[in-house]
Amino acid sequence: MPEFNEEANKYDELKKMANIATDLQLSGKIRVQAINLLGDMATHESLLVLLNLAANDKLPIEERDLALKRAREIIKKGR
Repeated sequence: MPEFNEEANKYDELKKMANIATDLQLSGKIRVQAINLLGDMATHESLLVLLNLAANDKLPIEERDLALKRAREIIKKGR
């Protein structure tokens, strides 16, 4: 049972970070921090979130580039 709670917590954390990273009402600094935290998680799920952020044309290009850079780092770690 504790494993299920841990997975639910990870999912919730990913969802929160994704929501922060896409909230254009927040400052760019906070969105960048969320992107970096997703990159630091370095999981398959965070990789998918980062790729979705990179594909989001509503975000500023600098933040999309950062998301792609952090996704690339996760991929390189997996080799």
